Amino acid sequence: MRRKEKGFSLIELLIVVAIILIIAAIAIPNLMRARMSANESSAVGSIRSISTGEVSYASAYPSVGFTNLSSLGGAEPCTPSTGTACFLDSVLSAGLKEGYSFAAAGGTPVGSLNTTYTSLGSPLAVNETGTRSFCSDQTGVVFYNVNSTSCNNTNSVLQ
Repeated sequence: MRRKEKGFSLIELLIVVAIILIIAAIAIPNLMRARMSANESSAVGSIRSISTGEVSYASAYPSVGFTNLSSLGGAEPCTPSTGTACFLDSVLSAGLKEGYSFAAAGGTPVGSLNTTYTSLGSPLAVNETGTRSFCSDQTGVVFYNVNSTSCNNTNSVLQ
C-alpha cells in the first residue's frame, strides 16, 4: 500500500516564485515613480515655505531685508532673532528634506539692505529622488528645470 504524500512539488513552488517575481518587476518601477513624484511635491511645498519665510523675514526685520536659509529657521525651542527667525522648521532650514537639498540667499545688498533673494531646491540624485529642480525669487513665482540641479527665473514657471 502506498501512502499519498501531501505538500507542493518543486515545480509548483517554482511557478509561484516566478509569478511573485513578475508582479514585483511590474510594481517596483511604479513605486519609484510615485516616490519621486512625492519628493517633487514636497520640494515645491518647501520652496513655497521658503518664499513665505523670506517675505515674513523681510517684514519682521526691514533693516536687513531678505536673508539666507539657516537664518529663516532655528533649533527647537526657537527664539526669534535676525539669526534664527523661526519662520521655518529646523529640518528645512538645515537644507535637506525628502531627497532634495535646499539653499536660499539674499541677493546683492543695496547698502545694508537685501532687496532680492533666490531659493533653490535640487534633487540629491537626479532620476532617483527627483527629476526637476525648483527655485523662486522675490517675485514669489516658482520655476522648475528638468534633469538639472540648477534653476533660475528664465526656466519654466510651475503652474
